[in-house]
Amino acid sequence: MTEFREKYGNWALIAGAAIGLGESFCVALAKKGINLFMIDNREEQLMNLSGKLAKEYGIHTMPFCIDLFQTDAVEQIMAKISAIEIRLMIYVAAFSQIKKFENYTFDDLEHYININVATPVKLVHAFSTRLIAQKQSVGILLMSSLAGLLGMQYIVPYAASKAFTWNLAESLHYELKPFKIDVMACIAGATATEAYLGTNPKYGFIKPQVQQPSDVAELALRKIGKRALFIPGFSNRLNYFILTRILPRKMASYFANKTMEKMYSENV
Repeated sequence: MTEFREKYGNWALIAGAAIGLGESFCVALAKKGINLFMIDNREEQLMNLSGKLAKEYGIHTMPFCIDLFQTDAVEQIMAKISAIEIRLMIYVAAFSQIKKFENYTFDDLEHYININVATPVKLVHAFSTRLIAQKQSVGILLMSSLAGLLGMQYIVPYAASKAFTWNLAESLHYELKPFKIDVMACIAGATATEAYLGTNPKYGFIKPQVQQPSDVAELALRKIGKRALFIPGFSNRLNYFILTRILPRKMASYFANKTMEKMYSENV
């Protein structure tokens, strides 16, 4: 715990903090004695979790209720943290729907663009630029997904946005390393969050390993600073190896999309 705090400081920013993986990151960091700047648009859940963690672990929490869809979200966030030394940022927030591409509205697509692409890239830029000159260790952890590995039907803009996150983190891992800024993408598979379970997936012969969000968060925090990309779970790493190292991409894409068809064709 002490080593982690010495490297990344006493405060962490978590975007998408109120439920699911974001909540699990907050709990994992609170256990390490790290104070939390918690961002979410679910005010009731955010306030409840903030108070609970402050009381249970004796840490400081600062909840900030904002919709990351807003075009000025990053400016508001950076203004809020201007007086706090935060050297660890975790972006978990994501917009996701199971839907045929033809049925998306422009508003749906704007949510994908803003929450999954525009806000995280602008926040990473603002956060890292602010800290480059300080020459202290900094951590930036971005949640991605195995859905970004291949083009996936029924989650088209989500898969595309998660591929963007993956490449953003990998690129910055090398570019920002000389400034002591550790950037990593955690590429999760199926995770037992409210959002995933709420899609009511139907499994056929192939059933993905469904991990607990607390396990994903704990494992990701252990790996930041050690690699650019991290896939939690042996089964997920094995699937990644098969899909990228053994099967031709055309075949890998076929099997992945047949799995998606089995899971969601009745729901879309």
